[in-house]
Amino acid sequence: MTNGQLMQAASEQPTRGMPLAFKQTAFAGTDSVMSHPSLIQSVGFHLLPGALTTAVYVLLAPIMMASGFPALFALLLAALLVLIPFELGYLLYQAQKNNRSFSLQGVVLYRERVPAWQYVVFPLGLLILGAVISGVISPYENRIGPALFPWLPDWFFISGVSQFRAYSRSALLATFILGLVVNGLVGPIVEDLYFRGYLLPRLSRLGRWAPLLHAVLFSLYHFWAPWLNLSRILLIVPWAYMVWWKRNIYLGILAHCAIDVIGWVLTFGLILRATL
Repeated sequence: MTNGQLMQAASEQPTRGMPLAFKQTAFAGTDSVMSHPSLIQSVGFHLLPGALTTAVYVLLAPIMMASGFPALFALLLAALLVLIPFELGYLLYQAQKNNRSFSLQGVVLYRERVPAWQYVVFPLGLLILGAVISGVISPYENRIGPALFPWLPDWFFISGVSQFRAYSRSALLATFILGLVVNGLVGPIVEDLYFRGYLLPRLSRLGRWAPLLHAVLFSLYHFWAPWLNLSRILLIVPWAYMVWWKRNIYLGILAHCAIDVIGWVLTFGLILRATL
């Protein structure tokens, strides 16, 4: 599940400089593999894994809290048990269907090469943008979240580090380790393969509007934190356009992992410090 092990799609590179007619012939096989779901189907593929994950989260949270773990631990478990298997499983299903193997060639697209410096500059730019948005907009969203969604239980919201003082240090460390793996590494890689590598290219008929629609749907997919939609969309729009423009999902994977790992470490550093 590491992005470095994914092979460059053979149909994405070798036809540069070829005559147009030859290019059309060379890409014919790829077009046949790359199915284009309807717009309604695409919306469903964007939202369904988030809806299922949130449903399991709601079921697991009371059980986990009664067992001495924060609700956040239940969300991570839901992602591990539902979100990741759903998204990765669907990609592998498509691979078996189209390639009769587990090769993601022709299934996960946008794997064109870019200059090495872009793997630093573009993710770094998104990381800085994410830090600005988190510092300026997210705190306001977290404050007004309970008022916007009064029907949600209190444990749905992370209002501050003080709410974690009720849990043991071992429970918090277990949450941190699980989050580092699920939220920091495996989850972002699988999400980018599924959303930016599979779903975004199949919105290509929308032209330049495809990344914008994709960004909105990807934000809405986070049903477990609906009050953060504004900040998410502001970050995901340039992220989606970057992947779409450069035809390279690895830029998005690097940015996603960096943002989530750094954010997770900083957040849990504050939580563990406040619970000493």
